[in-house]
Amino acid sequence: MAPILQSMRGLLLMKFIVIALLALLAGPSLAQEKECAVVLIHGKWGNPQYMVFFGNRLKPTCDSKSIEMPWSRRRNYDAPYSTALAEIKEQVETFRQQGYKRVVLTGHSFGANAALAYMKTEGNVDGIVLLAPGHTPSYMYQRGIGRDAVDKAREFVSAGKSDETLSMDDFNQGNRQSIRMKSSVLLSYFDPNGLGNMALSSAEFKKPVPVLWVVGTRDPLYPAGTGYGYDKTPLHEASKYLVVEADHANTPDASAVQVVEWLKALP
Repeated sequence: MAPILQSMRGLLLMKFIVIALLALLAGPSLAQEKECAVVLIHGKWGNPQYMVFFGNRLKPTCDSKSIEMPWSRRRNYDAPYSTALAEIKEQVETFRQQGYKRVVLTGHSFGANAALAYMKTEGNVDGIVLLAPGHTPSYMYQRGIGRDAVDKAREFVSAGKSDETLSMDDFNQGNRQSIRMKSSVLLSYFDPNGLGNMALSSAEFKKPVPVLWVVGTRDPLYPAGTGYGYDKTPLHEASKYLVVEADHANTPDASAVQVVEWLKALP
């Protein structure tokens, strides 16, 4: 019986080793093969916490990470728009390395502006959700809000004086706040024809991706309709323009259920 028992033990040991090897091979894939990750981008004068609650509502459909942008109240435009987009790209690549099948940008207000700018400059995501898109430098410039500072910043940058600092009034949903920053930084965000121009960014995606454009009925941008930017984005069968009963600030909460449904239905 001893030889038989030893043989059985050998077979069991071999089976255990095979299972363990399979687990090692499949384990990382199973652990990392996640359907969806969302990079959450907060709005002007906000912070990452503003988007955490919304991110929690996306579970279990998608994991999410809310990152702090240069336009937060704490950072106060401490870096140009190009740096902001590089910070978004870093988080996108982190999610890719973690094995997520789909990475989606979701921005509120200025964050939505950034998602559009990201599609113009990088485009390496699988979709974008734009919640109450905001920050309209062309609107500000046309109405004289910060126009002198923008013109002066352009002069400084052209003369090789990008580090010269300037003050201007920032505008956010009817409120103004005095800000001071380097000329190059100011121009990167407030040039009426720069990266902050959502209509231009909408028409210049690196590639077509699903777009969910969400606007509230009491949002300043609501009267502009689909023609402002949505109609300019590259045609995609999964894109959608969604109107919700909300003001600018409450659009994320008002649309959370519909956003989850849209994410689930992506091809």
